[in-house]
Amino acid sequence: MWAILVAAGRGARMGGDLPKQYQLLAGKPIIERSLRALEAAQAVNGIMVVLGQNDEHWDKLKLRCSKPLKTVLGGAERADSVLSGLDALASECGKDDWVMVHDAARPCLDPALVDRLEAALMGHPCGGLLAIPVRDTLKQVREGEVVATLDRAQLWQAQTPQVYRYDLLRQALLQASDKGVQVTDETMAMELAGYHPRIVEGAAGNIKITVPEDMLLAEFLLDRAGMDPLELDL
Repeated sequence: MWAILVAAGRGARMGGDLPKQYQLLAGKPIIERSLRALEAAQAVNGIMVVLGQNDEHWDKLKLRCSKPLKTVLGGAERADSVLSGLDALASECGKDDWVMVHDAARPCLDPALVDRLEAALMGHPCGGLLAIPVRDTLKQVREGEVVATLDRAQLWQAQTPQVYRYDLLRQALLQASDKGVQVTDETMAMELAGYHPRIVEGAAGNIKITVPEDMLLAEFLLDRAGMDPLELDL
């Protein structure tokens, strides 16, 4: 199974001179920590990194990987970038092969979660994703006022990785694009195409870094885990 590591965005809400994925987290670039988590997962056979059109930072990292590592340029939106990654893997993947998509901004991924996800999807017709149950009370708001309280028993917070069969995911993303729908993750595209992805419970620590405060939490999580993927003997 190939993993597509999406790193084409800039992350404007993070601020700073560097794109979010290249900012340092506990001394290492965020993207490097996300890459190493995928590298450490037994289920991953190779990694395709999707870079921004004007990326000037990736080559400077000079990262080495124990598994096949390739790069491709992404597009304006997430779906465009994932499609670029899929197209670049056309010679590597059969139509029914699994392909994993992971955010470069999720550096605290436990490699064991990747292997758990793969095991849970064995035999599934389309694929699925990591997610966690919503624990807080959620309010629906209109014009600054609460109009409803949502039933959290049926709500899950999506994470990555998300894993789908190569051709099904590619066709679902193309169909969403043709309809003018901007999907926010791969599962949304699969839903629109009529599929029912499987939910596999992830971990609260698999956070996505979006704003500066998230860096402090990520550093705490890495320290608490007591095992830095960068220090693994791969």
